[in-house]
Amino acid sequence: MSAQVRCALFLFAASLLPAAEHHGTVTFGGVPVPGATVTATQADQKLTVITDPQGAYSFGELRDGTCTLQVEMSGFAPLTQDIEVAPNTTPSMWELKLLPFSEIVRQVPELPKPGAAPPPPNTPGVTSANPSPVPSGKTGTVAPAAQRGFQRAEVNAAPTESAAASAIPNNSNSADQSDLAQRAADGLLINGSQLNGGSSAFGQNAAFGNNRRGAASLYNGSLGFIFDNSTLDARPFSLTGQDTPKAAYSNIQGIATFGGVLKIPHVIRNGPIFFVGYQWSRNRNASTQSALVPTQIQRDSDPIVPQARALLNFYPLPNVFGNARYNYQTALPNNSNRDALQSRLNKTLGRRDTVYGSFAFQRIATSNPTLFGFLDTGNTLGLNASANWQHRFGQRMFAHFQVQYSRESVRSTPYFANRENVSAAAGISGNDQDPANWGPPTLVFSSGILGLSDVQNSFNRNQTTTWSFDASWNRGRHNIAFGTDLRRQEFNYLAQQNPRGTFTFTGAATGSDLTDFFQGIPDTSSLAFGNADKYFRQSVWDAFVNDDWRVSPSLTLNVGARWEYGAPITELYGRLVNLDIVPGFSAVAPVIATEPTGSLTGRHYPDSLVQPDKHGIEPRIGLAWRPIPASSMIVRAGYGIYYNTSVYQSIALQMAQQSPLSRSLSVQNTAANPLTLANGFSASPNITTDSFAVDPNLHVGYSQNWQVSVQRDLPGSLVGTATYLGIKGTRGMQEFLPNTYPAGAVNPCAACPSGFIYLTSNGNSTRESGQLQLRRRLHNGLTASLQYTYSKSIDDSALGGRSQGAYVIAQNWLDLSAERGLSTFDQRHLLNLQMQYSTGTGLGGGTLLSGWRGALFKQWTVTSQISAGTGLPLTPVYLTAVNGTGITGSIRPNYTGAALYSAPSGLFLNPAAYAVPAPGQWGDAGRDSITGPSQFSLNASLGRTFRMSDRFNLDLRVDSTNALNHVAYSSWNTTVTSAQFGLPTSANAMRSLQTTLRLRF
Repeated sequence: MSAQVRCALFLFAASLLPAAEHHGTVTFGGVPVPGATVTATQADQKLTVITDPQGAYSFGELRDGTCTLQVEMSGFAPLTQDIEVAPNTTPSMWELKLLPFSEIVRQVPELPKPGAAPPPPNTPGVTSANPSPVPSGKTGTVAPAAQRGFQRAEVNAAPTESAAASAIPNNSNSADQSDLAQRAADGLLINGSQLNGGSSAFGQNAAFGNNRRGAASLYNGSLGFIFDNSTLDARPFSLTGQDTPKAAYSNIQGIATFGGVLKIPHVIRNGPIFFVGYQWSRNRNASTQSALVPTQIQRDSDPIVPQARALLNFYPLPNVFGNARYNYQTALPNNSNRDALQSRLNKTLGRRDTVYGSFAFQRIATSNPTLFGFLDTGNTLGLNASANWQHRFGQRMFAHFQVQYSRESVRSTPYFANRENVSAAAGISGNDQDPANWGPPTLVFSSGILGLSDVQNSFNRNQTTTWSFDASWNRGRHNIAFGTDLRRQEFNYLAQQNPRGTFTFTGAATGSDLTDFFQGIPDTSSLAFGNADKYFRQSVWDAFVNDDWRVSPSLTLNVGARWEYGAPITELYGRLVNLDIVPGFSAVAPVIATEPTGSLTGRHYPDSLVQPDKHGIEPRIGLAWRPIPASSMIVRAGYGIYYNTSVYQSIALQMAQQSPLSRSLSVQNTAANPLTLANGFSASPNITTDSFAVDPNLHVGYSQNWQVSVQRDLPGSLVGTATYLGIKGTRGMQEFLPNTYPAGAVNPCAACPSGFIYLTSNGNSTRESGQLQLRRRLHNGLTASLQYTYSKSIDDSALGGRSQGAYVIAQNWLDLSAERGLSTFDQRHLLNLQMQYSTGTGLGGGTLLSGWRGALFKQWTVTSQISAGTGLPLTPVYLTAVNGTGITGSIRPNYTGAALYSAPSGLFLNPAAYAVPAPGQWGDAGRDSITGPSQFSLNASLGRTFRMSDRFNLDLRVDSTNALNHVAYSSWNTTVTSAQFGLPTSANAMRSLQTTLRLRF
């Protein structure tokens, strides 16, 4: 079968299986060396990259295990070393050594004359004809040098031929040695090196490079300092238009690293290689927040029930006047302290075995005030440890074993915990009276008045233990990798879902939500507490096999399959509750994990109350093809299936906080069940006390991804890439409210149960995108990448609906197709530009500039990133209760036909575009039918390395976020009943500057 036929068969294929990244830095005398060639070899897989202006390189697709790295640079001795590739491994450090003059001359090949035939493969000094994948995270091959007419293989950075190689003739004699040595050094500079030593390569002191003497040569480290304060930062943006004094704040961070060979006299002679790093930060930030609060005139109104009066006292008085949408604004400082420690050990045992491990620890302490003056605190402790054993069975097979353990504890403490029983003092009963959960109930207003809320008390401890095995085997043109993982996860929660309860005011009783509040008449109420301690357990398995098959020099296939299975979560003591539902939702009854037989259907439920889904087989195939032997064009394609095995945690959390094991409700104020602030947490006889149910036959969702890209070299050191990506999602999560009906309609089944959310897996989604990328290789100190993406995403099951909980709740449970619309993450147009320029590189860039001008001008690196895109979709919301439930936020208004974006002065959306739904009908406005504010950001940085001595280097870097101080809004307010409809909800951060100073030795 020809290569062309094979390409046609595999045109729509998948990308490579996940692989580990590896990073490193190449230096000469302690300063970065750009243009060095770094080659990674695993069996017959060979990847090649070129170091950037900072001397750094990166491989994005190395398989875990042993890998042989070789660093080459004309005029320097090649370096070769075996490394271990695994997630979070220590970056490699390479120190080049200059060759003697005779070796430099011998190393340089004679360049071919114009029109001459290319030399055969494996000619010294010529890139090998063996195909090598392009390390860009995608399957690919690099053209053999013989086919590309001696063009250097383009990878991640500029293909830089050493000027030393082209400047020294092959027939040099000894009389020219001093001149040649100087020309070799100059050639290194002209290539774009950050080296600013104009001295001869043979004139360095004894401590230069790897010639450093004494025990200090075994160790390296760094000390860093990052400082940022409010002095040079821009003033936060004010939504009210009124200036608020900029709060003073400062961010201080410290970094220290140390590593080398562990040696203890008379105890350890040649110990393992170790690395220790420590970072700490003491940050104090501030943000400006705006809100609408009750005025003094409103507070003086009569009557106000005692419960409302007690809660009203927590609201601040207005400090902004003449603004009907925002009348209060203040700066809120917050503190965050962080300490982090990382350590690693690596030891080679004999010629076949390597053991290595790591340990990391982190502590974070935060304090966050609210607009009400509540000061909430949080503490996080985390650790991660791993142990690895790498064994080489021979030249063609490697095996890797790993055990990893991680644990994290997160504690959140609200302001009123163990301080004041706000609900009891206000005369509100029925909610949790545990001192740990003291505080005010949550208040929600439909008109845009600031809702009263505080964080929930929680102390959560999660831990994961993972056992992994993977191996690689080379046979001929096949590089076969296979492995398996077992992950045991424990989620231990000490928290309540909604212990203080929530009251929502929509104006249903009096026409004004604030008046309803004053009179103590909520439209809905909800509550969930009990079983504060929850012990969830889950096991996750996976196994994979992959074959990287080099079919021919111009065609590479990557074929494999992966199986993933995440078991549904169980609770250690069986404290999970689901609903046993008869067909048609005509009757429901709770079913408990400890009593797994449904009383209505007789169905037997597993311990998780959700049937396991073990069908997570994920075939994947990818190809890289060079259709024209003498061309730089590369075609890549791929197809793969990916399962979402992380859906069960949020489901278990909701099932663990339900009646009869806990107290839960979500009810609406009706004549049959009147609600008040004093007695608002009472169940309704017509509404089930369980607020959540999940389909026991829930399937795990998956996506099918296919991609095709074409890459080609262009004139002017440019590389062009065109990419098409398609994604089809199946079995997406959907939520709806059974037996509900629109306002003004007659209840079609008054005896049917309602008041609960039902979760199924019948959703689907699609996404298609086209991307054009134009990249300039590093040339004369300048590299850049311009990327434009056009995409469209549609679904009826999007996650993360704005202000609508974990999933998007359908408006009409009998018409789920009406939920199909743009995805919440759909961004139609996106443009990204990244640029980097280093001064004093190239003949035209001032490489040979000397004296004080050269010292002042050279070696500065300027980078910038610009991102511009259209806004994300938003959903118009008519905030009112869904009949038969205590749930708000899923009803949409009617669209009147008025121009949505022809807004009155001061607004960004036209309120006249929407109206209250007609009686007996659901709103006809589409989900995600509003386009949010466009996005723009420009970040920049300036940095330089100062060589202080042969062992010490000082790095200075200044980073600016939002360098133009451009105002970009994050979202619009889309609640049509709110006074803030059509206004920004917040603005992105304004310009800030951060300075980093780091000493390396």
